[in-house]
Amino acid sequence: MKKSPYRSLSGLLRITGALGALLLWAAPALAADSAVFLMYHRFGESDYPSTNIRLEQFEEHIKELSTGGYSVLPAEQAVEALRNGRQLPDRTVVITIDDGYRSIYTEAWPRLKAAGLPFTVFIATAPIDQERPGYMTWDQIREMRDAGVTIGAHTVTHLHMPRADNDRLEREIVESNKRFAAELGTAPRLFAYPYGEISVAARELVLGVGKYVGAFGQQSGATHVTSDPFNMPRYALNEDYGNMSRFKLVANSLPIPVEDLTPMDFVVGETNPPLVGFTVAPGIDPLDRLACFASTEGKIPLLRLGERRVEVRLSEPLPVGRSRINCTMPGGEGRWRWLGLQFTRPRT
Repeated sequence: MKKSPYRSLSGLLRITGALGALLLWAAPALAADSAVFLMYHRFGESDYPSTNIRLEQFEEHIKELSTGGYSVLPAEQAVEALRNGRQLPDRTVVITIDDGYRSIYTEAWPRLKAAGLPFTVFIATAPIDQERPGYMTWDQIREMRDAGVTIGAHTVTHLHMPRADNDRLEREIVESNKRFAAELGTAPRLFAYPYGEISVAARELVLGVGKYVGAFGQQSGATHVTSDPFNMPRYALNEDYGNMSRFKLVANSLPIPVEDLTPMDFVVGETNPPLVGFTVAPGIDPLDRLACFASTEGKIPLLRLGERRVEVRLSEPLPVGRSRINCTMPGGEGRWRWLGLQFTRPRT
């Protein structure tokens, strides 16, 4: 049981004994303006280590979430609170799973259901329609939906969205929602970009055509009330990045709220390396402990402009494919603040 932050209760507890204990139990949890979204793909499928979590790892994650003082909420509840600027319980965590592999149904769902933990599955509809080996069926998806699992959209074919033109992107969103309406009776309200790859065009179509309330990438970081609700970060968990020390680190992480983030488009074009910069929100300190790391070159030099502006100076062009920049700084009480960016350089 957490110690109450309300000092006025201390005298009452000494006087009233059991009644005071009940009042302490009923005291509200500390509030927060952020949440951590976790992302999985496969469960117990050791042939795919880059997208798989071992079952013993997953069971440790569930135990930690169930006993470690976290509030595990449904994704839509957390997203709507963040979008509306409402406070969430401190250490709010959301579980998401991408693609629709059968091990979600056979391995993840029974374990999460037994623990009473809500989660969301983002489904690419074509593999389900084509009854591909290793994927769930519509009957299994309906069964999970009927039991309270949230179903989100993930396009039809799980394409690389930055490579596609607007007509293709619109078809992928519209046809995906048609299939969900036909099979589940309604279209999803949440979306996940395949591979976490986002472009300005893809975001605009997801926001407009899709009529979703939020969308997720695959960059690391905690989501703040000021974060873009159509490019929310998620921590990817797999065999190599699923050990308990990392799990506790990310599950307890805090955001680095920023403004004036550049560039606006995370698709790398003629300007390569991209010119990356942001203004850190007031009160997020100490900025001299801020450090940024690129997946391509390690720690990156930072240039401070004024009190709060930070420019990230990559020394090398980003390669074809996906590249990441992660910025971290101490958040107090052993927790870390985190800001992640993912860039995509399409093949020409």
